[in-house]
Amino acid sequence: MIATHVLDERTETGSLALGQAVAGGRASALFAVLAGVSLALMARRRPVVPGLVVRALLIAAVGLALGELDSGLAIILTYYGLLFLLAIPFLGLSAPALLVLAAAWVVVAPVVSHVVRPDLPGRGFESPSLSQLGDPSALLSELAFTGYYPVVPWLAYALVGLALGRLDLSGRRVPAVLLGVGASLAVVATAVSRWLTSLPSVAEALVADPPAGRQTIEELLDAISTGMAGTTPTGGTWQWLLVVAPHSATPFDLVQTIGSAVAVIGASLLLVASVGELGERFLAVLFGAGTMTLTLYSLHVVLRTEGVLPTELADSYLFHVVVVLGIGMVVAGLGRQGPLERVVGLAVRAANGRRLGA
Repeated sequence: MIATHVLDERTETGSLALGQAVAGGRASALFAVLAGVSLALMARRRPVVPGLVVRALLIAAVGLALGELDSGLAIILTYYGLLFLLAIPFLGLSAPALLVLAAAWVVVAPVVSHVVRPDLPGRGFESPSLSQLGDPSALLSELAFTGYYPVVPWLAYALVGLALGRLDLSGRRVPAVLLGVGASLAVVATAVSRWLTSLPSVAEALVADPPAGRQTIEELLDAISTGMAGTTPTGGTWQWLLVVAPHSATPFDLVQTIGSAVAVIGASLLLVASVGELGERFLAVLFGAGTMTLTLYSLHVVLRTEGVLPTELADSYLFHVVVVLGIGMVVAGLGRQGPLERVVGLAVRAANGRRLGA
């Protein structure tokens, strides 16, 4: 995430930079898949639905507040909160049912989006913010279909995450399967998309479509390799659904980024399984930032806001990584929660307590 926010998308020669090639579109997809995993793990502890709703609404509210800042970033938290809400009704499904539903969703949702977006209000390119609460229908339209992280097609990520959270992730067998299957999905989705877009009829339709503005399909694919701001061109040709590009929310983009996310989760679990109990404790502290992502994401946005830091620090990848990992290690080492996590946790417990009391 930090790499996509801070590092240049292209090198001085104009080629795609390594950070963008590795993390572009995949970092946020991993974030969304982990939303489903987290929700499934919470369900194991028999959560009360009001608490989950409160958690989702508070996350969305933090996102709207961060959207007021001049950070230049596409804030994901408001979308994330709505995604959390939409995933709650699927908590009772089994892993196989969730995977079947996710497979159908990656095909159907992009098609629905392609059909309905021309009739929806035009989107801006600022992050959703508190000021948009005055026009809730336009805000909901942006969150669901037209924004940078459109929740309707992105629900596929949460469904896959819910399925993963239903599995026994201990040991090495399941993580190894996740790594292999995830990597295979990512490679196959990319290869099939590249083959389809190389077909003369598809290439001609894409290049000729007014939003494209490129002479050859190779130039077009290179241009969109840095991202498409959440969706394919509204009202564009149907062939756009065959491309694979960061933040395009096409079937191939969804499958590729789901595969990448699953592979990363599998690889991370394999690492933890291989280091032993002492190694696990070390990693838990070293990557303690993962226990307070809401706080650290918000801090990162604030630090990227115009005027908060000198430019050389605001634009320093190393600085942001050191700050995030450093704070995470201190908080994890002390056995504490992040401040925003604590506030959200208190509100969730209060909501659940009232429900249980009723």
